[in-house]
Amino acid sequence: MSETRKEIEFGWFIPTTGDGNYIGVKPERESTAEYMIEVAKTAEMAGFTFALIPTGGSCLDAWIVGSMIASHTRILKPLVAMRPGLIEPVLAARMAATLDVLSKGRALINIVTGGSPDDLKATGDPLANHHDKRYDRTLEFLQVIKGLWENQIAGEGNEFLAAHAKSSDRGLFFKGEYYAIENGASQPSPIQKPYPPIYFGGSSPAGKRTAAETADVYLMWTEPLDWIREQINEAERLVKKVNEEKGLNRSLRYGLRAQVLVRETEEEAYRAAWEIISKVDQRAIDQSNQRFTRTDATNQKRQNLLRAQSVDQDYFAGPNLWTGLSSVRGGGSMLLVGTPDQVSDRILEYADLGISSFILSGYPNLEEAEITGELLLPLVKAKLKVKA
Repeated sequence: MSETRKEIEFGWFIPTTGDGNYIGVKPERESTAEYMIEVAKTAEMAGFTFALIPTGGSCLDAWIVGSMIASHTRILKPLVAMRPGLIEPVLAARMAATLDVLSKGRALINIVTGGSPDDLKATGDPLANHHDKRYDRTLEFLQVIKGLWENQIAGEGNEFLAAHAKSSDRGLFFKGEYYAIENGASQPSPIQKPYPPIYFGGSSPAGKRTAAETADVYLMWTEPLDWIREQINEAERLVKKVNEEKGLNRSLRYGLRAQVLVRETEEEAYRAAWEIISKVDQRAIDQSNQRFTRTDATNQKRQNLLRAQSVDQDYFAGPNLWTGLSSVRGGGSMLLVGTPDQVSDRILEYADLGISSFILSGYPNLEEAEITGELLLPLVKAKLKVKA
């Protein structure tokens, strides 16, 4: 077994826009503080080591939720979103370092470059219609943040600042196209050294290039194995190119965002999957399709294509890979569905490709965290030991 296989981690999801048994309708449960804390505690007890806090116009603020979650758990790490263009890098660096200190070294950072142009316009982002420029800005954003955290002199080992920035006793100096920093400083210093791990998603060439230069974990939405293999190979080529160009020795870990539904029998699992979308009407589907077609996000376009290709197969895009949720849900909506043995085999197949971080969720997230922790996680870990 490879070293990567030995480092597999499992994360869960904190619902910040409501939760329930169905999608495409108003959620039955509100995202109260009490409910989200209960989900987090249940996920921690179930064996998950971190939790994704989503971001977007309809979500509660990820930083506030992440801080709350950290204060009510012992080991669960909050994965919170930084959004370049919505927050300035010096403030973001201070917030992340503060969360890391107050959580005793549990902060994880998810870089979200953008969503749909509509969402970006709603935040006042001047780059809402400029896809690749948003990734250029993200690169500068992370150069500043890492420069503040690492506090190294340009040209003496800091891979991110040599071209544009310098530091001195007075602080960080940076001059780029999108950010100009004079005497920049970030306090406190993060507990995790040199900084909290950076998770990053983006399936376009610009997104992958930025990940190759800056990320610790490159996140993908669930797709068939061949599609994921292709994405990993492309990212690896870019990492190699970055290393050759800049004389570095960077490497990436890879993560997968997936919905999950495990039951004792196939029949029960598939029935439960169809139940999740049983209240969806045509109006909701039409509205979702309109929203999906307006996106300029490459990963969402890939999800749209996968759903379209699977319609004639009852939404199955591969063994135990179900696209039905994507009829109304954007983002990471592909469902791994089946018996614990089947779904654990699918996870191990992704692990064999190099995936070492799995971010899972289900409807509703409270009960599904417990079920997944009881039926799936122990079996995956047992099979990993057998293959070791």
